[in-house]
Amino acid sequence: MTVERKVKEIIYGHDGRDGAGVNLKRVFSRATVEDLDPFLLLDAFDSTDPNDYIKGFPWHPHRGIETVTYLLEGKIEHGDSLGNSGTIDEGCCQWMSAGSGIIHQEMPQASERMLGVQLWVNLPAEKKMSHPAYRDIRKPDVVLARDDDVAQVRVIAGSYGGKKGPVGDIAVAPGFLDILLYPGKEFAVETEHEDTVFAFIIDGEGIFEGELHSKRTGLLYEDGDQITFSAGSQEARVLVFSGKKLKEPVAWGGPIVMNTQEELERAFKELDQGTFIKHKNF
Repeated sequence: MTVERKVKEIIYGHDGRDGAGVNLKRVFSRATVEDLDPFLLLDAFDSTDPNDYIKGFPWHPHRGIETVTYLLEGKIEHGDSLGNSGTIDEGCCQWMSAGSGIIHQEMPQASERMLGVQLWVNLPAEKKMSHPAYRDIRKPDVVLARDDDVAQVRVIAGSYGGKKGPVGDIAVAPGFLDILLYPGKEFAVETEHEDTVFAFIIDGEGIFEGELHSKRTGLLYEDGDQITFSAGSQEARVLVFSGKKLKEPVAWGGPIVMNTQEELERAFKELDQGTFIKHKNF
């Protein structure tokens, strides 16, 4: 018997500023929502004014997490201490596993519209100090798993309809679907019963449990086997994230997330001493 997931919490987040002065919507963080394990943070950005984002995110460190930057529209230049550099373009995704430590920058470029998200995924204790890894997922790499008169479904991570996304061994293996649902249509997606599942309306409007919600609204679900939603009078662009709970302690300080306060303090001490980067002198 299929158990339909119920919405546990509707999350609107709050407007904020991060980096060198980027205006964004902080949809959630552990400071505001406690039950999103293994997800730590979700930021959304949507602007037609480059002044909102052009100062970007200059060089900064990460350890113990994965950062996932997905663009629907716009362009971001990036570089990191692994030696990677390039651009995140429309329909592309940057999936970075910070592991033992990485320093990178993400600098948005002036665009007609900058629309996308950045998700932080926690790493389990056994992978906190693993070698950093990076995947530049180009638009053709994203798997179009469904394209009909109901919806387009793109798979960045996990699978849909037996088709797997491009994210593999560098990830904790969460699911990440980008769903474009046409007006008046209904959509259902199966989930692992005890996984954390979170949906975010990045554009348009969607109907969830009979209620119409506009863009930049998040919905956290209870346990179950599937979620179902529909589009209103306009298209709904919905991102669905899912993942197995780590159920591990979290010690979080800015861009670094470890399991204990001692590990966290060590990371910041290494930053001060210049020994933070393990994979390459930076």
